[in-house]
Amino acid sequence: MRETFLPFARPSIGPEEIQELLDTLASGWITTGPKVERFAAAFSEYVGGRYAVPVSSATAGLHVALLALGVGPGDEVVTTPMTFVATLNTIVHCGARPVLADIDASTLNVRVEEIEKRLSPRTKAILPVHFVGQPADLDPILELAAARGIAVLEDAAHAVGAEYKGRRIGSFPTTSVFSFHPNKNMTTGEGGMVVTEDETVFEKTSLLKFHGMDRESWKRFAKAGSPRYDVAVPGFKYNMMDIQAALGLHQLKRLEGFLAERERLAARYDAALAGRAGLILPQRVPYPVRHAWHLYTPLVNVDRLTIDRDGFMAELKKRNIGTGLHYTAAHEFSYYASGYGWRPVDFPEAHYVSERIVSLPLFPGMTESDQDDVVAAIGDVLGEFAR
Repeated sequence: MRETFLPFARPSIGPEEIQELLDTLASGWITTGPKVERFAAAFSEYVGGRYAVPVSSATAGLHVALLALGVGPGDEVVTTPMTFVATLNTIVHCGARPVLADIDASTLNVRVEEIEKRLSPRTKAILPVHFVGQPADLDPILELAAARGIAVLEDAAHAVGAEYKGRRIGSFPTTSVFSFHPNKNMTTGEGGMVVTEDETVFEKTSLLKFHGMDRESWKRFAKAGSPRYDVAVPGFKYNMMDIQAALGLHQLKRLEGFLAERERLAARYDAALAGRAGLILPQRVPYPVRHAWHLYTPLVNVDRLTIDRDGFMAELKKRNIGTGLHYTAAHEFSYYASGYGWRPVDFPEAHYVSERIVSLPLFPGMTESDQDDVVAAIGDVLGEFAR
């Protein structure tokens, strides 16, 4: 058995990031400033987006993006139950109602036909999630939205570097929100980015992210700046700091290497775990994409085992293998189940996945020996608890 604990995720921070962070601390300017601007411009160029708004988290980004799109009380936003609960929470924070469309249990992404069934005169936006880095089918979603005059907001928290039909997520005529949490494909410690083609959305998110003040109001403390500023709307405290951007500038430069490493490790898992009776391996979508492999998430085939998914995770932990749960379907949490009357059977494919999904260790810097330990531990558990 492995002697030390292997986490399911770990950020890869190199000497360039550390030196940039030290330079930032030594400069005396650690909050929102010039490095945030540089990072936003570099990220926008990387994804191919027109405008980028750096924020303190993807959750903050979703909140201000929804508001900038005009989502408010009485509106509905159609999204998926298989997502981190922040996707739904931010809709509720806007005073709107989340409306759920079931997923495809094989690809884990939302079904377009289920979205269409749930559109109504109150639908303000469609919010697809590019689950674990594999893009949702954007073309038919965009067609649905265009035909009805509603917005598309991509939850791209998992999808930095992902591509759909040859185009990077973030380059489409939508608004997209990315995450830089430590377990994501690149990190700023915490942080996020709103990328949009819409100048009005850009202006509104820029105002909302920092107290409703002009987006360059930080410059009022510089020699050339003015101490006066205006507040156009009652905004929030959602700004990114230069401390975070210092990491992001170099993480972005290393991103392609990170993605290649994730793809290689995912392929090794596919080969090593193929044919295991107790696992259902991640499936690919039928249209051309570049999978970002934020997570590697097989399903535990509980019908072939004497333990459930949680038991499977506990057994791996006993063998010093960390795992993650991404995610419990959002409609099964008590707030949403009681407040909206949702039951597990209302979204059967999401429920099926929610009871079985597990995230295996996957991160740059993970060695083949580490991965072999994971595979060996899985084989041990599947053998011991085979039905």
